[in-house]
Amino acid sequence: MHGKFIWYELMTTDTKAAEAFYKDVVGWTARDAGMPGMDYTLFSKGEHQVAGLMTMPDGALEMKVPPAWLGYVAVDDVDAAADKLAAAGGTVHRAPDDIPGVGRFAIVTDPHGAAFALFKGDGEPPPAMDQMAAGNVGWHELMAGDLDTAFGFYSKLFGWTKDQAMDMGEMGVYQIFAFNGQPIGGMMTKPKEIPAPPYWLYYFNVEALDAAIDRAKSGGAKIIQEPMEVPGGAWIVQATDPQGALFALVAPKR
Repeated sequence: MHGKFIWYELMTTDTKAAEAFYKDVVGWTARDAGMPGMDYTLFSKGEHQVAGLMTMPDGALEMKVPPAWLGYVAVDDVDAAADKLAAAGGTVHRAPDDIPGVGRFAIVTDPHGAAFALFKGDGEPPPAMDQMAAGNVGWHELMAGDLDTAFGFYSKLFGWTKDQAMDMGEMGVYQIFAFNGQPIGGMMTKPKEIPAPPYWLYYFNVEALDAAIDRAKSGGAKIIQEPMEVPGGAWIVQATDPQGALFALVAPKR
């Protein structure tokens, strides 16, 4: 499991509105996690839990941290991985801590500031959902501070390997990366015209793109990159949800 994305979490300003939005757009169901002293919602597709939803932590807005999706990557040992990350130039923002009955985690950023989490669950992981199944996260994309150094960092931390590399012309190289031989995402140096700091973007699988875009727009989303076809024939779109969190959709057809 070391190096596999296994969980996704939306921290936002209006959890009820966000719950309704993603249920409609992605087709998830939602239920309260039943965690003592904490409001935490679980998003599922069928029998598979996919993601979580919570209110942004106190102080985040004062620090001008916007609503955002956070990806959790499985590691064999959270403390050791956090130490290795820090030694490689990353930053540990929340030291390793336990979630009783769930697992151990740490909130971190890579050397350029892209945020993600390290995680090791208690007990055996649930059966894996097919990567391209509707409602799952089909792609993980890093807009990196610098592609070469970022890939070296993640490769050493998680064992990710290079897959295909696509020359994007003036935009540079788009490097697909693999986990256990399976392509799971891509990374490239963030274009200078994008004002945000380096970040991870998660692509949610939907059955047909145009219908999902219509649902997203009706729910208050803003499209920031128009639909486009990508190698392999899939279609993607990038957007922000009504609270401002960046997300993307991917589908096998328009």
